[in-house]
Amino acid sequence: MVQAGTLPRRRRSVRWTDDRPRSNEDAALSGDRRRPPASGPKRPPRDAKGSGRAAAPRETAFRDGPPREKPAREAPRERPVREEPRDEGAVRETAPREEGARRTPPPRREGARPAERLPVILTVEPDADYALLDCGDGEKLERYGPLTVRRPENQAIWPRLLPERAWEAADAVFTGDTDEEGSGRWRFPKVPLGETWPLAHRGLSYLGRFTSYRHVGVFPEQASHWAFMTDAIEASRRPVRVLNLFGYTGLASLLAARAGAEVTHVDASKKAIGWARENAELAGLTEKPVRWLCEDAVRYVEREVKRGSRYDIILLDPPRFGRGPKGEVWQLFEDLPHLLDQVRQLVSDRPIGVILTAYSIRASFYSLSALMAESFRGMGGTVESGELVIREDNAEPRLLSTSLFSRWKP
Repeated sequence: MVQAGTLPRRRRSVRWTDDRPRSNEDAALSGDRRRPPASGPKRPPRDAKGSGRAAAPRETAFRDGPPREKPAREAPRERPVREEPRDEGAVRETAPREEGARRTPPPRREGARPAERLPVILTVEPDADYALLDCGDGEKLERYGPLTVRRPENQAIWPRLLPERAWEAADAVFTGDTDEEGSGRWRFPKVPLGETWPLAHRGLSYLGRFTSYRHVGVFPEQASHWAFMTDAIEASRRPVRVLNLFGYTGLASLLAARAGAEVTHVDASKKAIGWARENAELAGLTEKPVRWLCEDAVRYVEREVKRGSRYDIILLDPPRFGRGPKGEVWQLFEDLPHLLDQVRQLVSDRPIGVILTAYSIRASFYSLSALMAESFRGMGGTVESGELVIREDNAEPRLLSTSLFSRWKP
């Protein structure tokens, strides 16, 4: 069950934590730490006695006379350039933006800004599929289907409510052991568990995953957006096209497909695309019209704009930093304005909405709201912005803030 509410207007600058797998398999910045070669003139070789004087060159005798001079190599012939037939429908890809290079800001759009409604707080309530049992002291205790999971949570700066024995009874505990990979960074106190286990959301089956970056293959706070999307698709009673950018393990894409939409799912991680396909098989939705694309989101959207493609719903769930399959660099503050400007051009004549979620940034939802409203100038509608929160399932429930969001509705 999802509830929406309002809070008093107040500007805050909060950093949300997001350690999802970044594009190109959780790529991180790194430099070459090898020592560069010393500059300056080289020392002359020392003689055999170590006097420091340069050794005289040795005379060498050749058995069959002096060595023959090697014939000079012929200059390489220039290969003729093959003229390919021009495809009028082809789109030329631009070179990826280099790391640290600033992207040219998009042009200012004309027309009135959409109305803004904020702050909007979308709350996920506990149910049979998922519940936040307790959180505090930098951790959270959750129930995913039959399993209880204990993980770090930087937002939980308050004390816990449940006794220590409830926390010690967890089926899986994230250890953060940097010497391990995958599920090796987890501890299973009761019985050994595999990397995956079966879960469901509103009757849609998928796999939970114990990953090395402490997440479990699903972001339950996104349920508010999923409900908005699927309810709108079912109520439209017409063909609906959905574009899911930074789609991760595909739960949003599968829910949209089950509701009747044609879906394009884009993620830069081959591993995440593989997980999404597995979820499609488990959910019995392999015959649904879903395209699974391992692509850089920005470059794909740019090509779709040139093709004249249109979508009724567009989802964006970008990381703070990431890399695409061909070395493309994504930095949220540098690239999000350009991406939203391109996304605007993909909106259909009968749109349902554009939904943006942001984690791990030093900003407030006021920033996202202003950017979304400027990006959709002249298109009317309303921009709703705020936070996604989860309510605890205990005697004195508190709200755990997980991320910022902004969405445009016609």
